[in-house]
Parts: sequence; structure tokens; C-alpha cells
Amino acid sequence: MIDIGFIGLGTMGRPMAGHLLAAGHRVLLHDVAPVAAELIAAGGIPCKSAKEVAEESDAVIIMVPDTPHVEAVLFGKDGVASGISKGKIVVDMSSISPLATKEFAKKIEALGADYLDAPVSGGEVGAKAGSLTIMVGGPERAFGTMKPVFDKMGKNVTHVGANGDGQTTKVANQIIVALTIEAVSEALLFASKAGANPALVRKALMGGFASSRILEVHGERMVKRNFDPGFRIELHQKDLNLALEGARALGLSLPSTAVAQQLFSSCAAHGGKAWDHSAMVRALELMAGHEIAAA
Repeated sequence: MIDIGFIGLGTMGRPMAGHLLAAGHRVLLHDVAPVAAELIAAGGIPCKSAKEVAEESDAVIIMVPDTPHVEAVLFGKDGVASGISKGKIVVDMSSISPLATKEFAKKIEALGADYLDAPVSGGEVGAKAGSLTIMVGGPERAFGTMKPVFDKMGKNVTHVGANGDGQTTKVANQIIVALTIEAVSEALLFASKAGANPALVRKALMGGFASSRILEVHGERMVKRNFDPGFRIELHQKDLNLALEGARALGLSLPSTAVAQQLFSSCAAHGGKAWDHSAMVRALELMAGHEIAAA
């Protein structure tokens, strides 16, 4: 059983590392904040730097918020690159730029190690349940080594292609999620404003072709006014920025993605950057002068 390094122990990383400890892996841990006592109690080994994690591990997993954070973990002072050696594997499970990912992979491979980009979908609920969807780009051999590790954290693990393809898949995922949240928001707002009970409308729609995981989970959040974050608006904004920047580079137009980003921006302007992304509905409610739970 390989030794795993885990860097980034926040909302997602902490339960993911916990699953690896529960599975019996030796897990080396590092974060900008003190390592959670629960992980140490479970056998996790705190390290002072990313370099130390890389030196002591067979594979290093990174789970941090954005592209600059990954770059700092990899190539900053006492970073992974300064401790990695030939034959090891670096796995970035953050959601970051596909273009930057390809550059990071080249630099790590030049040091003799393999690189996988393996972003996830499923949020905090999926991280805690070990049911994440994991989209992996990179060498097949490295994927084969890490697949049993991914299986401890996720239920749907797919090797989608070369380095960068995992991140591209995650961006596509975030486009679909954002646009579906927008659709559910509009539908429930329409129903409520028309005088129908939005909770009952949602229940009815769950049995038809409009049914979706977003309608099930986030539709309930909208009706119950529960916008405590599972996945913060500011993080979804970051992902949609990646989509829109990529679209410009590719000469594409993604008009609905741009609208969804503007709705998130409206929420952020009203103090909601840390709201759950289901709170996109609040931007539409502000324009309508009506809350869906007020029927």
C-alpha cells in the first residue's frame, strides 16, 4: 500500500484525507493552517512543508482553491518540486486552469515524476461520503497506480485523457451545474410568483423529465432558504472564469455561461460570495422582488 502525501486540508481535503487514513494508508499531511486533530488522531503525520511531504510520500495529492495556490505548492519555496524524485506521482485534485495544468505537468515530468490532474465533483457531501466523481487526465500508468486510491474517495472515477483533459472535463461540469442551477431557480421563481407552492412544484417535477440532482438538492435549498455553503459562489465564479477565458482562447461563445457568471456576480455584490452556489436564485429574486418561499 503506497504512502500518500496530502496537501490542502480544507472543506474537501480533510474528509478525503480521512478516507485514505481509514483505508490504512500512511498519510503525510500539510496545510497552511494547523492539521486537524481528528486527522492526527487517525494516524496522519503532520509535515512542516510541501517539500517534506514529497520526500516522504510515493504520491502527493494537492487539494487547494485555485491555480496560483497549486503553483505555489508545486514550485514555491520548499514546494513539492524541491522534494519530488523519479518514479513518484503528483496528483492535483484542485479545480484550476487546463492550460496551466499542462505547463505544471511538463515541469514535474522533467523531474522524473508523473503528473495527474484529477479534479472532483460532488462537493462537501461527496467528499464526506467518499462518493466524489473524479475526472483524471495524465499518463495511463500513473492512473493505474492511483486508481485504488481514487476509489477510496470517489464512486465514479474516469480516465478522460492526457494532462489538462481532467481539468477541461471539470470546467464542462461546472458549466452544466451553473446553468442547471439557473434553470431550477427560474422555474421555482416562476411557479412561486404565479401563486403555486414551490415545494410541491419541486416534488412534482422530481418525478418527470425535468428531474435532476440539482433540482433535488439545490431546489430544496432554495425552498428552505438554506444557503450555508457546500460549494461557495466565489469558487464557482472561479470555475466559470476558467470556462470564459478558455472560450475566448478557443474562439467560442458561451452566452449562457456568461449570464450565469453575472448572476453569481450580483450575489457577490450583495455580500454573498461565500453563500452556497444554489443562492444564485437570490439574484433572480432581487430582480423579481419576490422570494420563492413567500408563496
